[in-house]
Amino acid sequence: MPSNRLIVALDLPDVAQARDMAATLGDAVSFYKIGMELAYGGGLALVEEFSRAGKQVFVDLKLHDIGATVEKATAQIARLGARFLTVHAFPQTLAAARRGVGDSPLQVLGVTVMTSYDDSDLAACGYRLNVRDLVALRAKQAQESGIAGLILSPEELVATREAVGRSLLLVTPGVRPAGAALGDQKRVATPAQAFARGADYIVVGRPILAAPEPRAAALAIQAEIATATS
Repeated sequence: MPSNRLIVALDLPDVAQARDMAATLGDAVSFYKIGMELAYGGGLALVEEFSRAGKQVFVDLKLHDIGATVEKATAQIARLGARFLTVHAFPQTLAAARRGVGDSPLQVLGVTVMTSYDDSDLAACGYRLNVRDLVALRAKQAQESGIAGLILSPEELVATREAVGRSLLLVTPGVRPAGAALGDQKRVATPAQAFARGADYIVVGRPILAAPEPRAAALAIQAEIATATS
């Protein structure tokens, strides 16, 4: 049985390609992420389909809107049977998503700072805080809101784990096997480094999807996770 600590991002344009990739990966992967590209291509229908097949699903929509809208959208995702849903980690948004979860098992993850951003990007957006300090603030606000966890880069894992202990799940994108291309990511680590720093789950997309043999690439990462967490 594969570890479910690897979440494969199905960043693909349509449902047919997503189903084909899931079939290719087979029992090497038990947890999938459906992000905006696939969701807007009909991919939300896969939440129930994958759940029935024994897979877990992470819906990565990074919701951020007025409270009533976020609350109702969260409730809709909860009805589909997803395990995780992302919202931007602003206090009002976190509180609204928490209300939308209701009694369902859906777990909300607050997005702290995108892994494609660095300090200069935050400054260009008008933030006075750097990445480290903004992530620390978002972690504190997430704890206060009662949501399940955070999305953050590998670079903030150690400080955040020390600050929040085991009270929040830490889910880490920006993970690349050694030697893999960084793409548009700026704050990255290998799978082993991410778990050594305190990650509960890692999210990997292109290094698996674009590999000549995606299943073999996924199994190699699973093996690295098993070694790092043993």
